[in-house]
Order: sequence, then C-alpha cells, then structure tokens
Amino acid sequence: MQRLYLKVRFLFNKNNTWDKANNNTKQYKQNNLNMALVNENFLKLQNSYLFADIAKKVNTFKVTHPKDKIIRLGIGDVTQPLPEAVRVAMHKAVDDMGNKDTFHGYAPDQGYSWLIDAIIKNDYASRGVTIDPSEVFVSDGAKCDTGNIGDILRQDNSIGVTDPVYPVYIDSNVMAGRTGSFADGKWTDVVYIPCTAENNFVPDLPNRRVDVLYLCYPNNPTGTTLTKDELKKWVDYALANDVVIMYDAAYEAYIQNPDIPHSIYEIKGAKKVAIEFRSYSKTAGFTGIRCAYTVVPKELNGFTLTEQQVSLNSLWNRRTATKFNGTSYITQRGAEAIYSPEGKEQVKATITYYMTNASIMRDSLIKCGFEVFGGENAPYIWLKTPNGLTSWQFFDKLLREAKIVGTPGVGFGPSGEGYFRLTAFGDRDETIEAMDRLRKL
Repeated sequence: MQRLYLKVRFLFNKNNTWDKANNNTKQYKQNNLNMALVNENFLKLQNSYLFADIAKKVNTFKVTHPKDKIIRLGIGDVTQPLPEAVRVAMHKAVDDMGNKDTFHGYAPDQGYSWLIDAIIKNDYASRGVTIDPSEVFVSDGAKCDTGNIGDILRQDNSIGVTDPVYPVYIDSNVMAGRTGSFADGKWTDVVYIPCTAENNFVPDLPNRRVDVLYLCYPNNPTGTTLTKDELKKWVDYALANDVVIMYDAAYEAYIQNPDIPHSIYEIKGAKKVAIEFRSYSKTAGFTGIRCAYTVVPKELNGFTLTEQQVSLNSLWNRRTATKFNGTSYITQRGAEAIYSPEGKEQVKATITYYMTNASIMRDSLIKCGFEVFGGENAPYIWLKTPNGLTSWQFFDKLLREAKIVGTPGVGFGPSGEGYFRLTAFGDRDETIEAMDRLRKL
C-alpha cells in the first residue's frame, strides 16, 4: 500500500537505493561552482501571481483613464471595519503592553491557551467535535499555513487539487518541486479534479491515487459547497488510500444552510486523515491584522520510506517552534473577543452585510442573463462568461466598458476558463452601482 512520505533529509529514493543524481550534483558543485545556487523551482512559477497581473492591468487603465471611477470586485479584501468588541479588546491589550505587570513578550508557539480554549469551545465543541488544545496552532494567516504546511512533507509526494483552485496551493508546491513541468495550462505531476457546471461543482474522486489532496469549502473561487454525504466520500477515500487532506475552511462562517458541514471533523474518521485551516480574515475583518489557526490532529500520521509512522502534529509543532515566533498578544486578544457575546453578534452583522451584497449581485446578474453560481453559502459569485468570451477577454471588457474589476476564472486553473469571479466584500453602494453599470451594458 502506498504511503504518504515525509519530507525528511534522506539521500535515498523511493526504491531505497542511493540517490546518485543528488550525490553527483553535490560533487559537480564542489568541483566546478563557487557560488550560491538558487532554488530553481521558483523559476518554474508562471509569470507573476494572479492578483499582481490584475493590479498591473488596472494600474495601466488608470493611467490612461484617470477620471474614471473603478469599482473593485476582484481581490477578496474586506471593506467593513473591525467589530467594536475586537477594537475594545485590542485597545486594552495595548494598555497591557504598557504596564510592567501585564506586559507580554514572545507568545507561546501554538498560541495563548485562552484563545485556543475559545476556539475549541465555540468552533468545535459546539458542533460535537472533540479537539485537544495541543492540536490547535494559532498563526498569522491561513494563506501562510496552507503554503507552509508542505515543509513537513517529502518533495516526491503526489498532489491532487480540485480545479479551479486557490493559486497558493499550486504555487507553494511548485516552489517545493512537487508539480513537474508546466504544459498546456497544467502541471504534469498534479492531478486536477474538475469542478464545473457540468458536474454541479461536485468533484469526482481522482482518476489515480494521490498522496496529498487539497479541498476548500465553501469553495474559493466558485462559492459552492459540499453536503456531509459528499464530504464523507472524500474522507472515506482518504482513509482507504492513506491520503492526507488539506482542508481549507476559511469561509465556513458564511454557510447559511444548516445541512452543510462547517468542519471536516464533523465527518467520522476525518481526524485520521485531515488538517484543517481556519481564518479570521473574512470572518471578522482581520485581513490587515493577520490571525488564523490550523488544526493538526494527533491521530494523523505520515510515513518514512521504511513505513515508520510519524505524527504530523509533532512535525508541525517542531516546524512552528523553529520558524515562527507566535502571533502577537494584541492580535490574539482581538481574536478572543470574536467569541464574546458582543463579538459574535457584531461578526454576524458583518457577515450578513457581505451576504446581502452577494444576494444583490446574484439577483442582478441573473436578471442580466448570466449563468451564476455561488453567493448563497459563500461570499463569492462565480459566473459563466457570455458570448464565448475567454476569462481574460471578459475581464478586459468589464474593465473597459463598465469600469469594474473582477477575477478571470482561468487564473484559478484550467477548469476556470470561461468563468469569472466577483466578490461580495465590496462597499454596499459601490456594489449596487456596479450592478447598475452591468445592466446598462
């Protein structure tokens, strides 16, 4: 049975034989090169990051059309201020830092116990899920964690992603050397699992086995979700095939349907196969504050080449202690306040604001004749581009004729071609104005 291989510094390949290529490379460098060598995997990255490409196009348009008002519904940054309960808690925390008796230096590697306890009580115990405090790791962002988690895995693990997909999952594995070469819009060593209108955005199991599988629900970019039965299919697959699931639940707070799971751990057996990532960025406006957490269950194991079981929790703990000095005291006090009675109400109001934006956008786009998905349990609208336009052609048309910025679907993967993402995180008045502009087109 194939196993998930840990990224340990072995000079042996999967056949347990000496890695001559690695040894020869070292010998060649010793004999011929007296210079620092770069990680050439970075050179494989395609152009620049998707949102950097969008920024360049928008900035160019602004130079040539300086008087035009551009409405940005592309990058998923938030527009509503921090909840009052969070601001009050952070102000008090600043005062704590000004008093010798209440001053805090380095935070604990995994986070302060009072925040971890609040996370477990409110995000898991309330849903019947048992999580041990040692399984929670408070960090500075889910983007960082989903990108860094590969540090504890060997380079030669196979990767599977639903397609379209959040670009960080792919790019971080390109940097690690797991994706092969880029050809015809795909990476040769990545298993792409299409999620399109044709399969109702419910992915099929991969056509060949993978070691590591990335799932994001509610999904970015499509705004779609999985039911418990649909998610159970993936947990069962992982249990049967020794697969590790990287489960990004950054948008779970936007779920409106009570039948949709908020955590993969609501599925029996998931703690044996899944790592879950959560974020306060879109939940409570922490995009500029930076706070998130990752759950790595103690039951989850990887394997060495000799099939020795190794706890992924212990490896992530070691990696965290080595490379991270902890999220600040002030930030964690702000995050803790989200779970207070006042904080919960204020966060709920913010989410309602964005979901109302999503409803306005959905209704307007449908009336304009677009085929629209998402926006009901997630803050993203995913629509089919009209009249056979490619994703980038529609981006240019929307920017040029309506002064609206969205995100081309193809930037999220090959199955995103012919689709377009809009976010509900904009200002209400600007969201309404953008829909009025679309109607006039």
